[in-house]
Amino acid sequence: MATESNGAPAGAPAPQDSKTSSASAPAKTPAAAPAAAANPEKLTPAQLKAKAKAEKAARRAKVIETKVAVAAATPAKEAGKGKGKQDGQPPQSKQHRGSMSGRRPSIGGPLIEKEKDARSGIPECFSHVPMAKRVQLSQTHKDVDPAVLVAGQQMAAFAIKDSISRLEATLLAFKKVIESYETPKGNSLSRHLVPHVLNPQIEYLTECRPMCFAMGNAIRLLKTKINSFDINDPEDETKEELLEWIDTMINERIKLAEYLIARNAAGLIEEGEKVLTYGRHRLVEKTLLKAKEIGKTFDVTIIDDPYERGGQTLAKTLRQAGIDVLYSPNLGGLRPKVAGATNVILGGEAIFANGSLNAASGTADVAMAGQNAGAKVTVLCETINFDRERVSVDALTYNEIDPERNTAECFRLLYDNTQDKYISGVVTEFESGGGNSPAQAILALLRMREDPQIA
Repeated sequence: MATESNGAPAGAPAPQDSKTSSASAPAKTPAAAPAAAANPEKLTPAQLKAKAKAEKAARRAKVIETKVAVAAATPAKEAGKGKGKQDGQPPQSKQHRGSMSGRRPSIGGPLIEKEKDARSGIPECFSHVPMAKRVQLSQTHKDVDPAVLVAGQQMAAFAIKDSISRLEATLLAFKKVIESYETPKGNSLSRHLVPHVLNPQIEYLTECRPMCFAMGNAIRLLKTKINSFDINDPEDETKEELLEWIDTMINERIKLAEYLIARNAAGLIEEGEKVLTYGRHRLVEKTLLKAKEIGKTFDVTIIDDPYERGGQTLAKTLRQAGIDVLYSPNLGGLRPKVAGATNVILGGEAIFANGSLNAASGTADVAMAGQNAGAKVTVLCETINFDRERVSVDALTYNEIDPERNTAECFRLLYDNTQDKYISGVVTEFESGGGNSPAQAILALLRMREDPQIA
């Protein structure tokens, strides 16, 4: 077909004037927009308005097209698994691009749906109970330190389980944060470090897994220590003092406390006694090994956690140390097993202000059975795990849902609550009274910790 010099088809009506011709170009082809913008004097107000309207419509169409492509990503993946396989057709190219992105999906929708599905089987009355989850690294705060990222991922995957191990990992990660910290100009360490540096680390760890009592107490003490510094104190000296404080916390409240509790509790085991314990707790394990080391003879019955199976490892360790062990894989037949025991030794995750014990699920059953059978029920717990402000009367207020055993049909709580009336005594790192104190006396123990002159 023949064309005229201006690009219009032959026989087509000629444009009315140059203004109409120049105004119609931007509306049809965006490439003509710069040329029209170079000569704004040739456009009437109506033509400028039409041009802006056309550009806005083009941008809106582009946004809608992007949203449609994003929304089609998940259905395309499902179609590739179902219909695509039936028809023998290869998956679409969008699915290939999504799979090549690895474990960092760029779309927030599937992540939200996955989180909803993880809690879909939890009844409404348990909706307040938190659950650990793996946080995508692409969704973390930009200021989270790599050491904290590693600790959070390990906690979410339960590679670090008990409260003291999580506390130590947190403090060591905070040491890395403080070592690499530099106070910005115009700020002071005591006013800038906590809100702008530490708080993002704490929020990330809490998002990975709910904070345990030991972590909460240690973080509260660390913040108090940071706020006690003067704004004019030299940064190097302040950082050095903070690092020393963290080392002291680890050595005294974790390592030394562990040694003292094991020594104090081993002294409470009588010669020829029948000891019963539940699952595997590191303080109980160290206590039994310490009692054997000082020459005491006793038998141990292990009632294992049917889900964790830590009692199997404890039984092997005790047998290698020369201790006679009776192993039971679950809580079945608990009453006759407890009836032959004289001392029930249990490990705790935390103790509340009213003396109730927070421990692994199943601990309350063993403690109640032991108390009803007339045996001593001794709990081992560090004072860093004491909560002076909160009380607990059931296992529904402060607990976690086990993410590994959470299905649409059922779920499992990680901890239970043992009332203080079923506990004969609590062994701490204090040496007074042999380290054995009533569960209701934790507030007095904490006051003694703060001021040793109180007696």
